[in-house]
Amino acid sequence: MKTMTAKIPKNKLEKRNKRKLVWKRIKKYKILYLFLLPAITFYFVFGYIPMYGVTLAFKDFRFDTGILMSPWVGLKYVKKFFDYFQFELLIRNSFVISFLKLIIGFPAPIILALMLNEVRINKFKRVIQTVTYLPYFVSWVVVATIFSKFLSPHQGLFNDLRMAMGEEPIFFLGFAKWFYIVIISSDIWKNIGFNSIIYLAALSSIDPMLYEASAIDGAGKWKRLIHITLPAIMPTVGILFILSMSGLLKAGYEQIILFQQPPTIPVSEVLETYSVKVGLQQGQYSYATVVGLFQSIVSLILIVVTNKIAKKVSNTSLW
Repeated sequence: MKTMTAKIPKNKLEKRNKRKLVWKRIKKYKILYLFLLPAITFYFVFGYIPMYGVTLAFKDFRFDTGILMSPWVGLKYVKKFFDYFQFELLIRNSFVISFLKLIIGFPAPIILALMLNEVRINKFKRVIQTVTYLPYFVSWVVVATIFSKFLSPHQGLFNDLRMAMGEEPIFFLGFAKWFYIVIISSDIWKNIGFNSIIYLAALSSIDPMLYEASAIDGAGKWKRLIHITLPAIMPTVGILFILSMSGLLKAGYEQIILFQQPPTIPVSEVLETYSVKVGLQQGQYSYATVVGLFQSIVSLILIVVTNKIAKKVSNTSLW
């Protein structure tokens, strides 16, 4: 037996032992692993099986034959998409809106969580949390209606205040230069409270003894924030940042379509809105699938690259 083991290369032996350990662990905790079954089934049925629809990008879809029997057309629609005269515009708009949401919208819930963490009056803290959480449960249709009414040049609250100060009313949703400000501010207003929950949970896990010890050493609030609070939540921030990088080409079609006006189309038309329009309005399902597939491939590359960089820089990674 000793002779047989010695003949097996070290790497293979390690892999074999690792596999044995994994199976031993699964066998030991089999009841706990059974709890994963509903989630795995859900993702298999609604996540992996529909991925067969990706083949639509390489077929000339016909309703009478369905996806399976539709004729293959190779890269016809891929070429059509790359040759589209507004291809660069779609990429640029998608990147600009997503990038602005990332650099402005990503730190917003962290700042809110840090501020709420310093509030010592529980009743006031709960009121602020409830007020900031509620917009998350409101649909984008309602959010767009609220912002449209608020910013309307006719009897809109903001323009009424401007006119009371002797200023001219502005049609904020009708000018390209105001579009990004409206999109980013409405996105922050809707999501800031809900996204701060994870950071509040991370903050609650910090040992209070650390704060007490630093206070005895004479550290003020700022030093406690820099040396205790921020380092403690950095792994959570890192993981959420890596996940958010996957959406760098996903600007949020629901929000953008609802705020889109004809004069703002040159800055608001993104890959997602274009995909919805050519797919649902024009019936070009194969072409729309190509646009969606392109987004997914870029997102996958971004998340893999970001994960690799984060692992090297901060030792934080998804896998």
